[in-house]
Amino acid sequence: MWRYISVFLGGGILGAGFGVALGFFLFPYVFPPPPAMENLSAAEQSAVVANGTFIHAQPSDPVHYGSGRVTVYEKTVFLEPDFKVGPGPKYHVYLVPKAEIRASSDLDDAMFIDLGRLRSFEGSQKYTIPDGVTLQDYSSVIIWCEQFGALISPADLAFR
Repeated sequence: MWRYISVFLGGGILGAGFGVALGFFLFPYVFPPPPAMENLSAAEQSAVVANGTFIHAQPSDPVHYGSGRVTVYEKTVFLEPDFKVGPGPKYHVYLVPKAEIRASSDLDDAMFIDLGRLRSFEGSQKYTIPDGVTLQDYSSVIIWCEQFGALISPADLAFR
């Protein structure tokens, strides 16, 4: 009798744990946040410094993808309205001095500037560039998952 009770309780604990883990993974897909719709003020729309396009760096990975354009102004990184990435936890926007980042390991030895947490998985968003940053030293904008240390989507910048 006790054996059946312990098997039942063990199965219940394992099932609950699996259900919680599955819920954490599926939550952003089932309940995605609304698209962002931020606009730039006239002061923020100073001269365009660089442009880029987010790409799906690892086509064999169906979860980590991105698309859309990014525009870098003197004090602002602006993710354009067509921006979109696959949902996930703790995504951040980084300015990176390396070009052609295509794998998570490409960021191992690179110094980067964390512009903040991604506010939405799609839509226009703006991120302030800290004072004293020489933009020509940073040739990529990437979306990075801090929780798992994974590259989500890179954008190589073309300076004007």
